Amino acid sequence: MDLFEYQARDLFEASGVPVVPGIVASTPAAAAAAAVKLGTPVVVVKAQVKTGGRGKAGGVKLARSPQEAAERAAEILGLDIRGHRVHKVMVAAGADIAEEYYFSLLLDRSTGKYLAMCSREGGVDIETLAVERPEALARVQIDPIIGLDAAMAAQIVSTAGFPAADHAAIAEVLVGLGRLYRDNDATLVEVNPLVKTGQGEIIALDGKVTLDDNADFRHPEWSAYADTDEQDPLETRAKAKGLNYVKLDGNVGVIGNGAGLVMSTLDVVAAAGANLPGQPRPANFLDIGGGASASVMADGLEIILSDPQVKVVLVNVFGGITACSEVAKGIRDALAMLGEKASKPIVVRLDGNAVEIGRHMLIEAAHPLVELSDTMDAAARRAAELAANQE
Repeated sequence: MDLFEYQARDLFEASGVPVVPGIVASTPAAAAAAAVKLGTPVVVVKAQVKTGGRGKAGGVKLARSPQEAAERAAEILGLDIRGHRVHKVMVAAGADIAEEYYFSLLLDRSTGKYLAMCSREGGVDIETLAVERPEALARVQIDPIIGLDAAMAAQIVSTAGFPAADHAAIAEVLVGLGRLYRDNDATLVEVNPLVKTGQGEIIALDGKVTLDDNADFRHPEWSAYADTDEQDPLETRAKAKGLNYVKLDGNVGVIGNGAGLVMSTLDVVAAAGANLPGQPRPANFLDIGGGASASVMADGLEIILSDPQVKVVLVNVFGGITACSEVAKGIRDALAMLGEKASKPIVVRLDGNAVEIGRHMLIEAAHPLVELSDTMDAAARRAAELAANQE
């Protein structure tokens, strides 16, 4: 889960990392009030979107009075930045920037360790710097058991080539960022720029934080981070039901058990529809899991059938822990529950544990919307044909 900058700022502050004061506003009037409350000669009005490139897109502007802050907020609110609509801004106190640095801590899955990256050149496109001048970006592997402690922070600062006079101050900030990473189950903590002010202070001026969704059971406070403005309503409903669902832009609903099988199904559906009218494509990713019950199957089917973009549903299940008989029961129960609300064809491919029982249950139910297919390829072709015929 990616956080907005203002949420990252708050986590930085809670972890003892120095930051500038910032206030969130969703209207120009609120931005003006924030500037008054901050009371600094200059404020920065910053679009709050979960993407980069805000400055180049006009999403970061200086203001030298509350009136200017309102005007800049009016210009930014409603902007589309790389497909993200700006619904709120952060009005932050200006900073006296003498130097800009870069720091990030992330999970390196290839080594099973953390990777710290640090450079004396911040405020730039770090990907470009890493390619064009890799020597300017220090990379230090960190043992997750030890974490980013004082000794490791000192090593990072030294490797990055900071002046000796600044080592202690910068290392102290890095330890705070490491503490944030550990305590909040993050997979990424990035500061760009980390700045040195004219008074010699080290401040995190802009930050990104990504949290590991797999750890959300340990963090009930994460519910406050939900992005209700951007999240698709179907994804919100699915999450409330405990479903692993992602909305896509196609018209063939897909349900499967196991992420690998679902991903394969998406590919097969896209290939099957490539040469058909309207080029039918997957409308979603929905993994009901390895041990899903009939009720979970019914919940998933109800979510997909309520998507107005969906023309047909493909259920592709390989029975293992989840018996095909349970899947068939879920389909049957969902259709009974939905009644007339269920009006879209459903192509079902079952294989594996209790497949004959499951197929027999669906044949016996003889629901007019349900068709059975023997293979994944045949089911995908049929689903794509049905979707194309409804264009």
